[in-house]
Amino acid sequence: MYKIKEIYYTIQGEGYHAGRPAVFCRFSGCNLWSGREEDRSKAICQFCDTNFWGTDGKNGGKYSAEELAQKIKSLLPENAPKPFIVLTGGEPALQVDEKLIETLHNQGFEIAIETNGTKPLPHGIDWICMSPKANTEIILTKGNEIKIVIPQVGINPADFEDLDYDHKYVQAMESDTWDHNIKHAVQYVLDHSQWKLSVQTHKYLGID
Repeated sequence: MYKIKEIYYTIQGEGYHAGRPAVFCRFSGCNLWSGREEDRSKAICQFCDTNFWGTDGKNGGKYSAEELAQKIKSLLPENAPKPFIVLTGGEPALQVDEKLIETLHNQGFEIAIETNGTKPLPHGIDWICMSPKANTEIILTKGNEIKIVIPQVGINPADFEDLDYDHKYVQAMESDTWDHNIKHAVQYVLDHSQWKLSVQTHKYLGID
């Protein structure tokens, strides 16, 4: 059974697929933070802004692979051409396996995953987006998209330039120094043209 925080139909707001309709399936749990506010100061990643604790979100619960595929399919418009699903978290790699990928493919889904890159992934995922965090060991050195939140103490995008990713993005960290972080990210891209700027458009537009 897969523990799911929430599942919802929306529009991808950031990175390469920004603007594309997608079902987001958020898995409960992460290996870099418990998800509880009282544990944030001790977490490896302390800036996460996502609620992935528990299974009490919209359409959350415990599902078999077949049940999860059917629930996701039920949220899509009828006859959706090339339905797109984003497996996210938390850290989805803690739960996603080949059985789930095969089941979702059998329903006709194109499958993307958003991962911190510290855990191996099953074969068959169509789009891999890796967002590295400081003070972790990255084992996922190949994929479609790398997206680095900056400024992040202990992370320098230059250290990831040789990884085998087709698209490389930096994204401003949302924090009390938001204006500074945006300027920093913009300037980084201007100075390092092999990187592109990822903007969290869903937050500007008020999209979940």
